[in-house]
Amino acid sequence: MRTVITTMILLAAVGPATGTVSARAAPQGVRSADMCRVVDGDTLRCGKERVRLLGIDAPELPGHCTRGRTCAPGDPIASSESLSLALALPVRIERIGTDRFGRTLALVSSSKGDLSCWQLRRGQATYRRDWDTGGRLARICPAARRR
Repeated sequence: MRTVITTMILLAAVGPATGTVSARAAPQGVRSADMCRVVDGDTLRCGKERVRLLGIDAPELPGHCTRGRTCAPGDPIASSESLSLALALPVRIERIGTDRFGRTLALVSSSKGDLSCWQLRRGQATYRRDWDTGGRLARICPAARRR
């Protein structure tokens, strides 16, 4: 079962995050958040909930791409700033599942459109078919289908 809520954004800031994505069962219940901020180019924090954008991988902030790990190419600061530009009131969060770090996997959209697609169109993230649960992002984002 998918749950959709609307989250009002009061703050957009940049901070650290790590991890890879593998879908698990959808989170139970609905939690409202009164603010969201950018953690990095593919992750938000909305209140206490960490939300990982579905189907993309953005460059890691300095010190987060550990030895032996394959990380997305690009400028992590530019990627985070790009995501900050896409945050506009209100934000819609469609929860898909959780990753191995307990973050909510979700399609997140604002008045600027789907945030994963925004990052792909601007060249600030890489599409990961293996992280696109059910091909949901590819169905709504032409930029994902071109990759």
